[in-house]
Amino acid sequence: MAESEDWQLLDRWRQGDQQAGAALLQRYFGILSRFFHNKVANPDDVADLVSETMLACTTGKERIRESSSFRSFLFAIAFNQLRRYYRKQRKRELERDDFLQCVAGEFDEASPATAVGNKRETSLLVQGLRSLPLEYQIILELTLFEELTGREIGELLDMPTPTVHTRLRRGKARLGAAIEALAANPEEYKSTVTDLEGWAAQLRKQIGTPVG
Repeated sequence: MAESEDWQLLDRWRQGDQQAGAALLQRYFGILSRFFHNKVANPDDVADLVSETMLACTTGKERIRESSSFRSFLFAIAFNQLRRYYRKQRKRELERDDFLQCVAGEFDEASPATAVGNKRETSLLVQGLRSLPLEYQIILELTLFEELTGREIGELLDMPTPTVHTRLRRGKARLGAAIEALAANPEEYKSTVTDLEGWAAQLRKQIGTPVG
């Protein structure tokens, strides 16, 4: 389905065509599930966030459409939904802090291995990502899992592209250090960090199966 067709489906959904909305959900359910999966421990909350993101697509479209691809537009909404979720979940004494200071592991350390099968490398990748501050985790996941460009990530995070590249570089360094600390031996560490894109591709197939 072409990019223009996504916008057409959204236009029809905004006009009350529920089948058009269902078609968009069918296409983007897996992508959104991956985005939320490694940041939200409760599967029910993941499903709710996916639904809330899709429903939020029906408002504010004209403000973003001219300078954004549909996928970037969708991730921008998902990012805002995640921010709202974290604000609700955080401890009272942290409510006024910027949400980016909160690492994903603060909420729940439910086993990521259950979602990624038996491959030790994919488990290490997920655990390593979960240990990072969200400012690095999100940029890495959008790069590795969703293959967004630096410009697209900067657009949805309202961040200059050079800053995205800097955080991506720092994030990869932190991820490598985290995986090294988690790995059982040097061989396991090397096997994981030398093929991050390959393990991410496996995760794409295992996390966020489309509905229907």
